[in-house]
Amino acid sequence: MMRTGSEPTTARSALRARFWLSLWGLVWALFGTVAFTLAGRTGWAIACGALLLVVTIDLVIVLRHIRQGPHYQPGPDIPPYRPPRDRP
Repeated sequence: MMRTGSEPTTARSALRARFWLSLWGLVWALFGTVAFTLAGRTGWAIACGALLLVVTIDLVIVLRHIRQGPHYQPGPDIPPYRPPRDRP
């Protein structure tokens, strides 16, 4: 991706908010899976189980990104990249 110079210098990803929302979704999807299984509603239990899988994968990705820490971002003193003039 080409840097245009118009990016905000204080932009941050909302990983902590996404973590808590994923955790909330994990709890409800687990509850739904168990409740529908006990109620004998197989279709709904499968749907909640699939949602549980998606939420778990998202939670793992969010935790991985949080553990990676901040990545290098050029500061405001670095000029934007110029697009190449010679294109193939």
